[in-house]
Amino acid sequence: MEVISNYTRSKVLMDALPYIQKYHNKIVVVKYGGNAMTNETLKEAVMSDIVLLAEVGINVVLVHGGGPEINSMLDRVGIESRFIGGLRYTDEETIDIVKMVLAGKVNKELVSNIQLHGGKALGLCGIDGEIIVAEKKQSETDLGYVGDIKRVTTKPILDAISNGYIPVISTVATGEDGKTYNINADTAAARIASCLRAENLILMTDIAGLLEDKNDESTLIPAVNVSEVPYLKKTGIISGGMIPKIDCCVEAVRRGVKKTCIIDGRVPHSILIELLSNEGVGTQFM
Repeated sequence: MEVISNYTRSKVLMDALPYIQKYHNKIVVVKYGGNAMTNETLKEAVMSDIVLLAEVGINVVLVHGGGPEINSMLDRVGIESRFIGGLRYTDEETIDIVKMVLAGKVNKELVSNIQLHGGKALGLCGIDGEIIVAEKKQSETDLGYVGDIKRVTTKPILDAISNGYIPVISTVATGEDGKTYNINADTAAARIASCLRAENLILMTDIAGLLEDKNDESTLIPAVNVSEVPYLKKTGIISGGMIPKIDCCVEAVRRGVKKTCIIDGRVPHSILIELLSNEGVGTQFM
């Protein structure tokens, strides 16, 4: 095991100080998902990162999905998982499973894990206090109970923060029609971040970031101005599953978020590297 000297420890802390000062008392929204949510080692790193950030005065809001957990539960009850255009088809039976898994199992496990690492967390879902009010998504193919966000109520989130809690939010929403809707977690995180006027929105993914060559991680593009996005789409650099993620980043920036980042959740402590160093571990959009 490599021995780290006291000098190295002190230098790491001093190098992080300007970033701690920059984000002190500011809000950072983290969308948590992908491999970092299923790999136990990475999960431990994420939980400890979030608690550390909270301890130095950075207000973290954790927004999460839970696709693998939903798939697993649907398999157990004999319901086939169906996806249309990258979105989960959500019929009446499926929305009940989605609500149970996201707002119950996954959300409370994350709250428990944060508390095991010494933090204070409060589990919420989009239904609580009408944090997310949605309407049925209009598309060429009926997606069932999949929703688009109509509005976000920030008061329950800000109340949790002001009382010293890390809000942990699952992305099921209420509709004005009284029905429950499934909301894409990236979309929800972007809208919540913009409504909170967050300093940063971080989307955790299973790739290094935006690549010039999708098969070569050495071609990582570290920074993109939102005005460049249409050109990057036209040239095919932004394509496939990256399109909706980057659209969320662009929307968040245009709605007032200072910076958004797509980071590599496969890298341990990637959140700390992104926020508290000048290295970064993905692509930032400004």
